[in-house]
Amino acid sequence: MTAYIAKRLIMIIPMFLGVTLLLYTGINLAPGGPEMIFIAENLELGMVEQIRHSLGLDRPFHIRYFLWLGALLRGDMGRSLTGGGIPVAELVGERIGATLMLTGPSLILSVLTALVLGVVSAVRQYSWTDKVLTGVAYIGMSFPIFWLGIMLILLFSILLKWFPVAGMTTYGNEGNIISRLSHLFLPVLTLSFVQVGRLMRFVRSSMLEVLNEEYVRTARSKGLSGIRVLFKHALRNALIPVITIVGLNVRTLLAGAVLVETIFAWPGLGRLALMSVNRRDYPVVMGVNVAVILLVLLANLATDIAYSVADPRIRYD
Repeated sequence: MTAYIAKRLIMIIPMFLGVTLLLYTGINLAPGGPEMIFIAENLELGMVEQIRHSLGLDRPFHIRYFLWLGALLRGDMGRSLTGGGIPVAELVGERIGATLMLTGPSLILSVLTALVLGVVSAVRQYSWTDKVLTGVAYIGMSFPIFWLGIMLILLFSILLKWFPVAGMTTYGNEGNIISRLSHLFLPVLTLSFVQVGRLMRFVRSSMLEVLNEEYVRTARSKGLSGIRVLFKHALRNALIPVITIVGLNVRTLLAGAVLVETIFAWPGLGRLALMSVNRRDYPVVMGVNVAVILLVLLANLATDIAYSVADPRIRYD
């Protein structure tokens, strides 16, 4: 297992370098540039070249990339252009915890719910239970995340007044765990609800395929209980394709977090990225994207490890 994990860690290095190169290229090809912030403030177009020189933008592209990459490997993500020169690493460090607090419970809730509903739907194939759960799954997949968030605010915050409208804590109750959980409920529900339908369909189809295998019928013919056959023989083998979808789902969650954090004024990376794009604060945009890249690569590593746990043959191959 140790050698298997070491191989996957080594593979992360070229993937990280390749993605950062694509990201840096895309940012530099975007219309306008960081210098436009200062030009808009000073209204002196003649200062363009001077500003570009002070920001190092007049250097060749490959030199700028390797200088940025070298600084990044030393832990220096640069400084914000519109935030008073605050280090980008400090801004990202302040926000990444809030994003993980939102996406972590959302991922766990969506996976557990999808597993339970998917297994029940597969075991009761073509029954009314299966039809209802499948219908709910399609409805959940059809909801736009921003619309669902607004509807939940209208219902639970404005009409019923059960949960706060926005923010991460209530002023004066920052250390109160109940206050934190009440603020977390609606964003987590919004982010996880749209994922459950997609995951449930994969669990159902994977379970149906496994339940028709010879070894499952053999286990039943030996007199094993239905629960033991279902969870020990069927579910574990059905998890392989499901693990793939869960790993890919991390990227979807991080993308959806941008909308959810904006709707609920949640102080995470998604909201920081959106504000930085509007301000053309490219160092912060790059810093947020690097943090997201690392989270996705770590999620892929966790997916590979989960593969090997679910099916030990993978690590020997």
